[in-house]
Amino acid sequence: MASRSYANLLDLAGGLLDIPHTPRTIPRVMTVPGIISDLDVYGRNDGDSDVSSSGSACRERKIIVANMLPLKAKRDIETAKWCFSFDEDSILLQLKDGFSSDTEVIYVGSLKVEIDASEQEEVAQKLLEDFNCVPAFLPHDLQKKFYLGFCKQQLWPLFHYMLPMCPDHGDRFDRSLWQAYVSANKIFADMVMEIINPDDDFVWVHDYHLMVLPTFLRKRFNRVKLGFFLHSPFPSSEIYRTLPVRDEILKGLLNSDLIGFHTFDYARHFLSCCSRMLGLDYESKRGHIGLDYFGRTIFIKILPVGIHMGRLESVLNLPSTSAKLKEIQEEFKGRKVILGVDDMDIFKGISLKLLAVEQLLQQNPDLQGKVVLIQIVNPARGSGKDVHEAKKETYLIAQRINDTYGTKNYRPVVLIDRPVPRFEKSAYYAVAECCIVNAVRDGMNLVPYKYIVCRQGTAQLDKALGRTSDSRRTSMLVVSEFIGCSPSLSGAIRVNPWDVDAVADALNSAITMHDSEKQLRHEKHYRYVSSHDVAYWARSFMLDLERACKDHYTKRCCGIGLGLGFRVVSLSPGFRKLSIDHIVSAYKRTSRRAIFLDYDGTVVPQSSINNIPSPEVISVLNALCNDTKNTVFIVSGRGRDSLSNWFSSCKMMGLAAEHGYFLRWSKDSEWETSHVSADLDWKNIVEPIMQLYTETTDGSNMEIKESALVWRHQDADPDFGKSQAKELLSHLDSVLANEPAVAKKSQHIVEVKPQGISKGLVAEKVLSSMVNGGNPPDFVMCIGDDISDEDMFESIFKTISCPSLPVTPEIFACTVGQKPSKAKYYLDDPSDVLKLLHCLGISSNPKPRHLAQFQVSFESKV
Repeated sequence: MASRSYANLLDLAGGLLDIPHTPRTIPRVMTVPGIISDLDVYGRNDGDSDVSSSGSACRERKIIVANMLPLKAKRDIETAKWCFSFDEDSILLQLKDGFSSDTEVIYVGSLKVEIDASEQEEVAQKLLEDFNCVPAFLPHDLQKKFYLGFCKQQLWPLFHYMLPMCPDHGDRFDRSLWQAYVSANKIFADMVMEIINPDDDFVWVHDYHLMVLPTFLRKRFNRVKLGFFLHSPFPSSEIYRTLPVRDEILKGLLNSDLIGFHTFDYARHFLSCCSRMLGLDYESKRGHIGLDYFGRTIFIKILPVGIHMGRLESVLNLPSTSAKLKEIQEEFKGRKVILGVDDMDIFKGISLKLLAVEQLLQQNPDLQGKVVLIQIVNPARGSGKDVHEAKKETYLIAQRINDTYGTKNYRPVVLIDRPVPRFEKSAYYAVAECCIVNAVRDGMNLVPYKYIVCRQGTAQLDKALGRTSDSRRTSMLVVSEFIGCSPSLSGAIRVNPWDVDAVADALNSAITMHDSEKQLRHEKHYRYVSSHDVAYWARSFMLDLERACKDHYTKRCCGIGLGLGFRVVSLSPGFRKLSIDHIVSAYKRTSRRAIFLDYDGTVVPQSSINNIPSPEVISVLNALCNDTKNTVFIVSGRGRDSLSNWFSSCKMMGLAAEHGYFLRWSKDSEWETSHVSADLDWKNIVEPIMQLYTETTDGSNMEIKESALVWRHQDADPDFGKSQAKELLSHLDSVLANEPAVAKKSQHIVEVKPQGISKGLVAEKVLSSMVNGGNPPDFVMCIGDDISDEDMFESIFKTISCPSLPVTPEIFACTVGQKPSKAKYYLDDPSDVLKLLHCLGISSNPKPRHLAQFQVSFESKV
């Protein structure tokens, strides 16, 4: 039955809409054959346009991918042809200043206008030649479902903490819109594949519109150098996990090499989602946050975007700006101007801002007639009932304030609800004594940055206004604590926008504060804004992306998973899947064999509720043990009583319990106790401490072994369990400083055991015994699945490298699952391990009598 998450993208993207062919005259740079997507569902002929860009390979290239290209478009009235120009206000265009002058920047995205299919080929060629832009033409219906549907109606509200609790409050999840989102991302990815040189180019994807695009690129090019930056908030896990396609989007982002966020809060929420939903842990590596994901390290970048200083200062220097500034000064002469600049949407908090101004005038009668709020309302980016209701409420409150506190010559609230040109907006910034950004949730918001620069002014603006260059510069900011720029503006008055009284008090403090303090705050802000501009942001992100990708070709990459579950496993060059034919061949030609097997996660599944070995497992192990050429050991962290009971029928098999503290060579031999550390008095110290953490951490439990104590938190809250484990480890390290025990943290556990005890000692002892007994092994196999088994792998390689051995044995160190390991081989899961052991068992000579009967039943199940 087909998965509801639409894991198979061939079915998902194909047949959704009748998508026309995208023009294929775009030049491509190819260094490897077959770079065009094999998921091409549009029936294109890839052989028609293999045109190489001469000289491109010699020049550093950055491919910037976003929903919209940084272009303006309009039709020429006389020729009816499309005319294009760069949008100088686009951050995507401005970020080029952060790259070296010899860097070629190519943009991939859609246009803000709809281009007729008959004109698309001509437009695509023109945009590539004149603007280095590659357009992704989305059919009208797909564009509507993708952008206005899934992006604006589902992702955007959710990322701003708005849940569709009822049909009248937000739109419920619509799977057809999700299909459109994936299909649109696929088209964008195809456009990148048209032009990319996968060995050299860096790809930088922007914002929530394209969060599954990295999966398409990573599937085609396992080593693609790929960064992603999210310009919106990332919600807490409690909000995000309500999204039905939450895993697909998380896995899409994790196919990037570097993921950027404006603030630590947004990054923390993302990391928490990865921990809670995918079981991933992160750590700080030399100041950089890294997520380990199937052998790859995905780095997290935290840096808010900046503004383009030169662009804003050039606007300030326009004569029209100076003229408008003088006009505004004259209009509001003798009054303190508070400025708000916001989009008309429900998250900008415009109505809350107006209520705060109303409260300010009510509580401070002396300010009536002296304070004016100028609220510039930018056109809404979305549409719908919420926008109309927000606009209606804004006008009603503004009208009430003006009716109550206004006079014939005074309006306390001035709403400017029309497109405002940049020069006019800059003039308002320069006039305002205070700027308030009161959004209840916003990704970044650059209004405060622009306000600071405009209040600083320029030499040319000073000259036009007749003021001296050394005149005092002041500014005051009142900013919501829920916007991305808030952490970087330490001199601003931070407010909770929902607390109308507190916002009113903040406005009062801002406009009555002494000029000397306003100047200090302004200077502090200006130093930050001017030094952390958009070029700094882009340069810093790209340097981190280069660092994140530097080891791409030192490891072997292997792609696994279907559809949006695809990911790349990064392995060391010599790490490969263990061939059963290869090991059976070596097994047959050897005569003194040592076999070490972990238990949980190796011969039985880690998640198995029933931990008792099945009859098939017992039969396979007996088949190996009955061969006199074999020395077989189960090496486990479990207690000796459990192992003795489970393997009572395996008379010739050795057992090592509690990581080797107890060892038994066969069923008829006695258990040997390690003398490395016989003093266990430390347990009296550790047990009450672990008991305390168990009682205070819901979902945790403690296991008391003969030689060790284990605290497990796999069923606790992931964040709290991890925090408690870290604290417990620190606590134990301090109390065990002078004790013969060591505390170690592994996945979901903290274990305290005697010093010097490890599975590696078991392997060393068994191998040494064979050598000293005159039977040095010529075949060694060791299979395990977790970090404790790495000690066995290391010990085997160390022991076998001893020069006293007459011949170097064939070694097969194998881990279960594709992951970084000291082993050179891997098997996918315990069923593969059991199949391997079965094949070795039937290769033994002589065969056990019961093996033929077992072989029939086993092969019917494998």
